[in-house]
Amino acid sequence: MTGNANPDTEDQLSVVFAALSDPTRRAILARLADGEATVNQIAEPFAMSLPAISKHLKVLERAGLITRGREAQWRPCRLDARPLAGATDWLERYRKFWSDSFDRLDDHLRRLQEQAPRQQKGQDDD
Repeated sequence: MTGNANPDTEDQLSVVFAALSDPTRRAILARLADGEATVNQIAEPFAMSLPAISKHLKVLERAGLITRGREAQWRPCRLDARPLAGATDWLERYRKFWSDSFDRLDDHLRRLQEQAPRQQKGQDDD
């Protein structure tokens, strides 16, 4: 945690990243990006029990990444992408670092490629 970060924001960020750390939960979010779905609809492509899917949904709900409605006996799940904005903002801080690192690597590789023909020519002269 950085010195000027809000601890509540950092904690929420940890919850979001923990929720995103599981491939099943990421697949569930991808499914919900196409529209709301029931637990049974969400569970269809997975080789796991409904209680296991429900546990994944609870993790996503605690992270604020999904909401569950109540429409009669139908409880649709919906994606709520707002918490992803915090994760994106956090990752964005490091984009410049990676961009600069890749630019330096690109410059280094270009210099190596420019030197290689000169070194080869020097060997051919021997």
